[in-house]
Amino acid sequence: MSLQRVAAVIGSPVSHSLSPVIHRAAFEAAGVDWCYAAFEVAPGDGAAAVGAMRTLGIGGLSVTMPHKADVAAAVDLLDPAAQALESVNTVSWSDDRLVGSSTDGAGFIASLIEVGVDVDGAAVAVLGAGGAARSVVDALGRSGASAIAVVNRTPGRAHFAAGLAAVAYVGGHDDVATADIVVNATSVGMGVAPGVVGADALPCDVGLLNPAQIVADLVYHPVDTAWLVGARALGARTVDGLGMLVHQAALQQLAWLGATPDTAAMRAAAEAELARPS
Repeated sequence: MSLQRVAAVIGSPVSHSLSPVIHRAAFEAAGVDWCYAAFEVAPGDGAAAVGAMRTLGIGGLSVTMPHKADVAAAVDLLDPAAQALESVNTVSWSDDRLVGSSTDGAGFIASLIEVGVDVDGAAVAVLGAGGAARSVVDALGRSGASAIAVVNRTPGRAHFAAGLAAVAYVGGHDDVATADIVVNATSVGMGVAPGVVGADALPCDVGLLNPAQIVADLVYHPVDTAWLVGARALGARTVDGLGMLVHQAALQQLAWLGATPDTAAMRAAAEAELARPS
């Protein structure tokens, strides 16, 4: 009798995660005998969760805060992005070894490619310098961006993020105005109802943007953020954050199963979950 494989997300808190909905939709669409769980793992216990994965033969892990660094130190191998970031959001098996990967940045690039945006040769302004921003800077550098301005209120964090790519530097508002692509990699706007404007909804002055730009947001709740609404009002092309969430999960599935999943089914499941009354 074959055993059902198990994958799971670990984090704290983890109850809000869309990962179960997205991954279950992918498993169902692929017709594979996998299930997906969410495990609340207390801060500091990330390495213990990796040990449990070994003991129980869990097929794959998604890793969210606050465990990304601890898990990076607990696996056997790191992919290049995870090694550079010292952060892991995915654990998969390679024979009898556990491999830690970081799929967030590559997922962002894939979300751009999906809508016909090529970052090769582009000047990009990244707003923020936290974990998501660092993943994006690293991925942009690997994907041929010609210049990456890291714009952040804390210079020290901006310098650290800029160190992840040879073409990255600490920038300012002038770089936002002149970039080909502008990315909100902060959490500003998360959970803010559409139509609300102000400091809680906008990572910077929308007036800095222009119609020739591509404006992306990593925030996916709401999918259509005030930042994107404002950018479109100026004539800019926009890319929402749900694409990155779906594509980073798709890369996780590829690592676990060796096959690319149905991203349309994954996005539809995420959109349906986000549309449910809270």
